[in-house]
Amino acid sequence: MKNVWMGLAALAALAIGAVLTVTGGHVKAAELGMPAPTYVEAQAVLDHFGKTPNAIVPANGQGYEVQTNRRNKDGNIEIHLKETDIFYVTDGSATILVGGNAVEPKATKGQNMTAKDMTDYQTYNLKKGDVLVIPAGQPHWFKKVNGSIDYLVVKHIKP
Repeated sequence: MKNVWMGLAALAALAIGAVLTVTGGHVKAAELGMPAPTYVEAQAVLDHFGKTPNAIVPANGQGYEVQTNRRNKDGNIEIHLKETDIFYVTDGSATILVGGNAVEPKATKGQNMTAKDMTDYQTYNLKKGDVLVIPAGQPHWFKKVNGSIDYLVVKHIKP
């Protein structure tokens, strides 16, 4: 099996090399079916916090989404079966519970669930500048929001 993968990798390298040779070493990403870059100015990002919908860069089938989230109250238990959440806190603070076991989980919409409670979790006191990565399938709960919290979320969405 290892030899098959090595052979496929070599074939892919040869194909890319042939494309680069034929095109004089220049290939546009669009010609290879790659999406264009997305740029959002800092002020546009800041202005988007608290707006609905919260996706500042929609998923569009690319396997990721970027959201600006503002919470002014405590949340519910969330479990995203196919989404890894990467949080970057830009303002405010909150206590979030992550991981462990979901008590009496039930399906909500899409590939998401909620639960009645959580056990055996980690507690994090999020504040400005913090980063938290929550792998797909892990329950999480904004248990206590201290006034408000703004956080950028990059969602990695599994197919």
